[in-house]
Amino acid sequence: MNDSQEVRGDVVTSYKNAPTRTLTAGGVTFAYRELGPQSGVPVVFLTHLAAVLDNWDPRVVDGIAAQRRVIAFDNRGVGASSGSTPRTIEAMAKDAVTFIRALGLEYVDLHGFSMGGMIAQVIVQTDPNLVRKLILTGTGPAGGEGIKNVTRLSHLDTVRGLLTLQDPKQFLFFTRTVGGRRAGKEFLARLKERTHDRDKAISLTSYGAQLKAIHRWGLEQPQDLSVIHQPVLVANGESDRMVPSKNSADLARRLPNGELVIYPDAGHGGIFQFHREFVETALAFLERQ
Repeated sequence: MNDSQEVRGDVVTSYKNAPTRTLTAGGVTFAYRELGPQSGVPVVFLTHLAAVLDNWDPRVVDGIAAQRRVIAFDNRGVGASSGSTPRTIEAMAKDAVTFIRALGLEYVDLHGFSMGGMIAQVIVQTDPNLVRKLILTGTGPAGGEGIKNVTRLSHLDTVRGLLTLQDPKQFLFFTRTVGGRRAGKEFLARLKERTHDRDKAISLTSYGAQLKAIHRWGLEQPQDLSVIHQPVLVANGESDRMVPSKNSADLARRLPNGELVIYPDAGHGGIFQFHREFVETALAFLERQ
């Protein structure tokens, strides 16, 4: 597909060609990218630990953006966004709401992956009128089993990655089976498709602040999720080591309108490994009245 086909009129249809824009609100300059049709309820993507704009799988973004306006952004202190990274999920949620409202949006769907899913759970409780539907992937509830171990696992697999000259995400996001290893390599290759105007990597200080926030979330008292009345799609791989998969089942069970999708032979990055199936399920869920 050549570039001229990927920008139809003013509509950007490919994440790798979506320009990075900035918006200043609440004393923070947020870096963001958007693509897809300009009509309808936008889907705001909330990303994972250590991730910047370039960490979203272009197949997932482009797949959703084929039918919906998608907005991805760097939270405060991350990548090209200014400020210092908060040490609580609640403060990150507040920043995300500031950004969403500064775009002039009154109503959004949220897709939160991993740490982003924790942020999404807070937003829907603090600002319920802002959110129409939720997609929570590779994530768990406050106080969820094993979430407090994310720091230890991340450190271990970062060292493992350095020793084997591999990206830690190969271990953190994917299973060690033949299929999992292959899916990991393909995913990491897709993350390199954007060759120009790439985002700044996260700083070690911001990474440390995010780890503290996730650790605190894992130690929190469980929240009353029965107050969340929006429809919620929960998805994960069956063997998630970072946020153990039983947290996804727990989330779906405790949400009044939760539905669960679990992908076989897949880990934390199950939605990237099964991107075609996930996009199809997510679009059907978002379209449903």
